[in-house]
Amino acid sequence: MTAPTNLTVQDLIQFSDDVAVLYNSGEIRAPVHLDGGNERNLIRVFEKVGHGDWVCGSWRMHYKCLLKGVPYDELIADIREHHSIALCYPEYRIISSAIVGGIIPIALGLAWSIKRAGGQEKVWVFCGDMTAATGMFDECFRYACGHDLPLMFVVEDNGKSVCTDTREVWGRATHRQRLNRFRYNARWPHAGAGQWVRF
Repeated sequence: MTAPTNLTVQDLIQFSDDVAVLYNSGEIRAPVHLDGGNERNLIRVFEKVGHGDWVCGSWRMHYKCLLKGVPYDELIADIREHHSIALCYPEYRIISSAIVGGIIPIALGLAWSIKRAGGQEKVWVFCGDMTAATGMFDECFRYACGHDLPLMFVVEDNGKSVCTDTREVWGRATHRQRLNRFRYNARWPHAGAGQWVRF
């Protein structure tokens, strides 16, 4: 059974517009990070998100909460109470973190627990393009793939890290010609020379 996806692009846009009015009028006295331009993509992703699946992300979670079933009034009330950048609804299986990349290992742990319990749920972790360039993302992605964990990664690429162009930061050159790698069988153990020596 999939999560509620009966919301339209216009429904999502209207929500962001409503929050913007509250913020600009001074009724929300804390940071908010509004979605916009990603509505169709998120609706398509949430067509695959199951009702029992977990959704994890950072501070831009308004649309994800709505698409996972958090009622409009409840979400607006929490945003008014200054929880916009750390929305957590365990009853809807939503967890977020305001720390860049901080949610990714949490999502990895959730996925491990599901696999160990023999569950069928998935964990969907959302992040931006700059977070996807960090070591935290790379290590968790490799680990999840290597252990066949039920963790799906969704990178929302707006080309920005806050106000900085992501591709300007990282450059556009290929890395393959810079990587040299070989495999070998170690002759000695990791440390020492094969016998226990008391110092």
